[in-house]
Amino acid sequence: MMAKNKEPRPPSYTISVVGLSGTEKDKGNCGVGKSCLCNRFVRSKADEYYPEHTSVLSTIDFGGRVVNNDHFLYWGDITQSGEDGIECKIHVIEQTEFIDDQTFLPHRSTNLQPYIKRAAASKLQSAEKLMYICTDQLGLEQDFEQKQMPEGKLNVDGFLLCIDVSQGCNRKFDDQLKFVNNLFVQLSKSKKPVIIAATKCDECVDHYLREVQAFASNKKNLLVVETSARFNVNIETCFTALVQMLDKTRGKPKIIPYLDAYKTQRQLVVTATDKFEKLVQTVRDYHATWKTVSNKLKNHPDYEEYINLEGTRKARSTFSKHIEQLKQEHIRKRREEYINTLPRAFNTLLPNLEEIEHLNWSEALKLMEKRADFQLCFVVLEKTPWDETDHIDKINDRRIPFDLLSTLEAEKVYQNHVQHLISEKRRVEMKEKFKKTLEKIQFISPGQPWEEVMCFVMEDEAFKYITEADSKEVYGRHQREIVEKAKEEFQEMLFEHSELFYDLDLNATPSSDKMSEIHTVLSEEPRYKALQKLAPDRESLLLKHIGFVYHPTKETCLSGQNCTDIKVEQLLASSLLQLDHGRLRLYHDSTNIDKVNLFILGKDGLAQELANEIRTQSTDDEYALDGKIYELDLRPIDAKSPYFLSQLWTAAFKPHGCFCVFNSIESLNFIGEFIGKIRTEASQIRKDKYMANLPFTLILANQRDSTNSTSKNLPILRHQGQQLANKLQCPFVDVPASTYPRKFNETQIKQALRGVLESVKHNLDVVSPVPTNKDVSEADLRIVMCAMCGDPFSVDLILSPFLESHSCSAAQAGQNNSLMLDKIIGEKRRRIQITILSYHSSIGVRKDELVHGYILVYSAKRKASMGMLRAFLSEVQDTIPVQLVAVTDSQADFFENEAIKELMTEGEHIATEITAKFTALYSLSQYHRQTEVFTLFFSDVLEKKNMIENSYLSDSTRESTHQSEDVFLPSPRDCFPYNNYPDSDDDTEAPPPYSPIGDDVQLLPTPSDRSRYRLDLEGNEYPIHSTPNCHDHERNHKVPPPIKPKPVVPKTNVKKLDPNLLKTIEAGIGKNPRKQTSRVPLAHPEDIDPSDNYAEPIDTIFKQKGYSDEIYVVPDDSQNRIIKIRNSFVNNTQGDEENGFSDRTSKSHGERRPSKYKYKSKTLFSKAKSYYRRTHSDASDDEAFTTSKTKRKGRHRGSEEDPLLSPVETWKGGIDNPAITSDQELDDKKMKKKTHKVKEDKKRKKTKNFNPPTRRNWESNYFGMPLQDLVTVEKPIPLFVEKCVEFIEDTGLCTEGLYRVSGNKTDQDNIQKQFDQDHSISLVSMEVTVNAVAGALKAFFADLPDPLIPYSLHPELLEAAKIPDKTERLHALKEIVKKFHPVNYDVFRYVITHLNRVSQQNKVNLMTADNLSICFWPTLMRPDFENREFLSTTKIHQSVVETFIQQCQFFFYNGEIVEIANTVAPPPPSNPGQLVEPMVPLQLPPPLQPQLIQPQLQTDPLGII
Repeated sequence: MMAKNKEPRPPSYTISVVGLSGTEKDKGNCGVGKSCLCNRFVRSKADEYYPEHTSVLSTIDFGGRVVNNDHFLYWGDITQSGEDGIECKIHVIEQTEFIDDQTFLPHRSTNLQPYIKRAAASKLQSAEKLMYICTDQLGLEQDFEQKQMPEGKLNVDGFLLCIDVSQGCNRKFDDQLKFVNNLFVQLSKSKKPVIIAATKCDECVDHYLREVQAFASNKKNLLVVETSARFNVNIETCFTALVQMLDKTRGKPKIIPYLDAYKTQRQLVVTATDKFEKLVQTVRDYHATWKTVSNKLKNHPDYEEYINLEGTRKARSTFSKHIEQLKQEHIRKRREEYINTLPRAFNTLLPNLEEIEHLNWSEALKLMEKRADFQLCFVVLEKTPWDETDHIDKINDRRIPFDLLSTLEAEKVYQNHVQHLISEKRRVEMKEKFKKTLEKIQFISPGQPWEEVMCFVMEDEAFKYITEADSKEVYGRHQREIVEKAKEEFQEMLFEHSELFYDLDLNATPSSDKMSEIHTVLSEEPRYKALQKLAPDRESLLLKHIGFVYHPTKETCLSGQNCTDIKVEQLLASSLLQLDHGRLRLYHDSTNIDKVNLFILGKDGLAQELANEIRTQSTDDEYALDGKIYELDLRPIDAKSPYFLSQLWTAAFKPHGCFCVFNSIESLNFIGEFIGKIRTEASQIRKDKYMANLPFTLILANQRDSTNSTSKNLPILRHQGQQLANKLQCPFVDVPASTYPRKFNETQIKQALRGVLESVKHNLDVVSPVPTNKDVSEADLRIVMCAMCGDPFSVDLILSPFLESHSCSAAQAGQNNSLMLDKIIGEKRRRIQITILSYHSSIGVRKDELVHGYILVYSAKRKASMGMLRAFLSEVQDTIPVQLVAVTDSQADFFENEAIKELMTEGEHIATEITAKFTALYSLSQYHRQTEVFTLFFSDVLEKKNMIENSYLSDSTRESTHQSEDVFLPSPRDCFPYNNYPDSDDDTEAPPPYSPIGDDVQLLPTPSDRSRYRLDLEGNEYPIHSTPNCHDHERNHKVPPPIKPKPVVPKTNVKKLDPNLLKTIEAGIGKNPRKQTSRVPLAHPEDIDPSDNYAEPIDTIFKQKGYSDEIYVVPDDSQNRIIKIRNSFVNNTQGDEENGFSDRTSKSHGERRPSKYKYKSKTLFSKAKSYYRRTHSDASDDEAFTTSKTKRKGRHRGSEEDPLLSPVETWKGGIDNPAITSDQELDDKKMKKKTHKVKEDKKRKKTKNFNPPTRRNWESNYFGMPLQDLVTVEKPIPLFVEKCVEFIEDTGLCTEGLYRVSGNKTDQDNIQKQFDQDHSISLVSMEVTVNAVAGALKAFFADLPDPLIPYSLHPELLEAAKIPDKTERLHALKEIVKKFHPVNYDVFRYVITHLNRVSQQNKVNLMTADNLSICFWPTLMRPDFENREFLSTTKIHQSVVETFIQQCQFFFYNGEIVEIANTVAPPPPSNPGQLVEPMVPLQLPPPLQPQLIQPQLQTDPLGII
């Protein structure tokens, strides 16, 4: 039962593989493939397949257990499953013949039969025979699997006959077939099935295979299977087919031809290979090893399948190839990285094209190795090439291997680098060329978009060369430059117009009217218009400037760190410290002087004579003076001495002083020249800074022969010597009154020696390191030096006259902007405090501090600097002496630069007008840096000191609490408000009727004026400004009677009234003109413009408890004329508060009251007047007519000039104010006051209206001429009109506000002047604006003797315009136009046609026919604005011109009547310059030349008639 239940064991078959065997002679060099066939079948895995098996064995191997002395091998068994699932075990036996490796004969075996018979044996037996695996197993059986042949014996069930169909080695195929045939015969006898296996079909010879097939076909039931053990093709099929022959129950296998089977097998291998390669490609690190990767992949089916088919060796080879690819890919990337880095390395090491342009590659390599940065870019490796070293693994080392540069690829990169530098150089050149092209295009304005400019440069060579990005970058850079420049020029313009800003107190806020006034004046400036496209930035700059003006500090100064206050503090902090330490070193051993070193300077032996005289009075070179013995070391220097003083000044001999002796004009001149040379040499060689400040003493030698000539020369020598001493700031020792037989006497020598000792002691006192508690009040004089921030000179230049003086020292602690000078003025030494401030910090000082004098510095290279000086000086009281200092490089600038000459001339002219001192500082001159430059000024200040202090003390009573005289502690610039002072800019009006330089003023001397000039130390002449008699003009001064002082009204809680309320109040006042006392809005006294000369009823508004309502001022009349009261003159005291006189009782009539310098200078006064004109005249023709409407005949009018032009103290008018007495317009007004007849007055006004305007200040043979003289039959249109119209229509027809927005009046005049000189001038080449040309065109018609529309036709036109029916009205007007003179008709038609074209662009330029008629009708018709009846017909005049413009085609070209829609035209943009809006509903245009009409019209800002 147990046996039956056991599963049956699978059948077992033994197959014997046989074929040609034997010696090499029998089988050739190789076998027929029996072993390979058995190996592939039994162990099919590629790793277990051995392609080489040998039959030549040693005796030992033949006797081993594997061979076991048999001529057959046991290959083991294999269990195989058929298609039907039935398993069977197949034992494989290989019959062969082993050859002895010694005898090369078959080994002797137990079976001595030949191979044919032995191979056909069906029973095999060999005890303990081991399974054969490979040749290497022989002798090393213990290292391989040991498996014994079952039971030591096997019965053969079938035979597999192997026939090699390849090209055998030394073997004939026929001999093999013969052997096989014999063998087959023996096999057939065993009755066992036989199958032929055609081996080595992968190397098959076709006819061999055919012979085998023919052989098999001759045998009954003999199959042939085509096999290849190398590629494992049909191996299993051979054995399976044989088994089927043994077991008929199995399915018969299909015998597949070799090629088909090979394709199937290869496809299987290829698929497995692809899968394995994909598996391997997952490895990305080329450092990975096969051992690591195989361990990770060994369980993967794709890995196992590939290993089985191709083997581990191939798998490893595939893996190695993949790793090598990874490595090469890494090297390739590193190489690309290095190559890509090369250009940057070349740019670092070889940036200059000039160095490498002509170098070859090897020379460039040598040059690179010499560079300092070579090691930063390249690395030189010990082993090469670099890709075979570990450098490829150094990821963090980005340096390039130097051996890489030996490749052609690197050389190509170098060549590209050179070409790049060449192209980049060209690109930079073209960019710069394009930049210059943009700079030449004048119409590019700041803020203009690139798209608007691009079309103008499309054809430019540089633009075509560079890229679009480069062109935009260059244009952006150009825009930044012009914007920055425009902003700087705009800021400079604001400084030039300082008077617009410095008229409110600190911490004030500008009103809307003030902002409108500012915009009105600035809008005429090209620098204002230049920022038109950057209006927000312009407004920001303006507000920033206003913020600084009203809140000035050095921190908010617009010059930043270049603020004068900061520079001064820095300079004084360093210079004074070095100065004091230097003096301490110089005089450190002089505290107790026992030895005095002296130079003695003279000519013709005088120095030696004086030295001998001193030695005569000494004992062994010891001199007794004032009870003390001094050792004297004397060094005489003669004119013929070969040494300069600086060469004698050594470490062993440092002089304490120098005696300068003279006895003639020649010897005195020698002294002056020699001292100048000493100072020049000292400053040049910088050997000792204090050599130039060596104390000098001038000694006048007596004349031994007291003849008449010498006695006459003595006073002259004494006078000249005293002058030089004053200049040098040194003592002068005169000849004693008594006559002595010797040239020198003991008194002179002792006096000179005392002077030297005093100087030494003084120097010690000045530099004493012990801080003193001296109050600043100990200074004898307090001087303020003012300079403008941003001026083109260094602060040390203007301070050099003080800092290079030996008498300069630091001021009191805490005063970082002050210094002290000790100078001899007159006969005494004075202490002078110099405080150096910026103008913006000096304003508070000017009003509230005690200042004895001002040194006002300005740059002769900067108009804004002069403008700020004028503005500041205008408000300085004329009792305080002033020194004006112009700064430039050298005296040659005056002759070579017209702008510098103009500013220096203006400065000297102002100084002459106000009786001030004027000098110049030259940066290239040493003399002008000496303190002596200011000696005369200091003397003048000292002379007027008492008057200045009395004036200040009397002014100080206006404060409820008296202030201390310690005026400069603390610094005033942060705590004192501004006083208003007008600045100025270049006047756009015509030049004044007087010369900028008076006839009595000369900037440089003439030979005849030598006596008025002194000789400086360099041999240059400089002017001595004499002080004119300033007392004559005071004798007629009258002062008003004493008045009650104004109560002090606190300013903290006072608020300004509502502007609308103010207008209502003013309107109410205006209704009662007889009682009107003020034209300005009523506000706090601090907010009222001090230039308006009207009584101030302030107390009626701001009443304080405890104060009465008494009037404290005497109002003037409505015309601001002087009111005589009992032979005294009374005027309002508006300006007194600013001058410091409002709260004090007036002095006696005989004493002169202080005024301001602006009333003593025509220049200062005229600047203020010109600004008033520009602000209140018509900025455009349609803005000023409201002024004309306010005229009221027979009524007393207020001042027809700017209140600034009227003297604040009218008791001074006409005497103390030359600007007023010489003003032509005031003279005209005086003449007008004398004319009482209304008829004559009307006649004079009418004459002024009808005459050609006097706006032009040059003679013209074209403008102002009758129209008939300017045209011909061939050219009926004046050439100037034609040029203007063509220019406007070509360039500016779409300009917004054309003919409404005014152009620059200076440009308008220049256009007419240029045309006067050359009728062929091109307006385009003049680079003027469209508005300027439009203004010049209007001015042309305004200058005509008669208006273009004749006066005779005005009544007819007005009557025709009143016709209700439109068609009838137009035909009537057309008939009237036909009555024009032919010349007038042609020109009128030309102009109206042009205006019609302008109106057609109204959507862009906003100029409709209505707007154009408003601007043009006063010019074309020129009505009588003085005629009051005219006011009722102004609208009709305007409508007539409007009709002509609208119906241009109908009137002049027989066109149809144009139907005009009743639409409201868009209003023109508001003009910021319009300060007063008209009260009447009509928008009336102004006359073309309002400056001609304004003096005759009543100024009535409220518009009340």
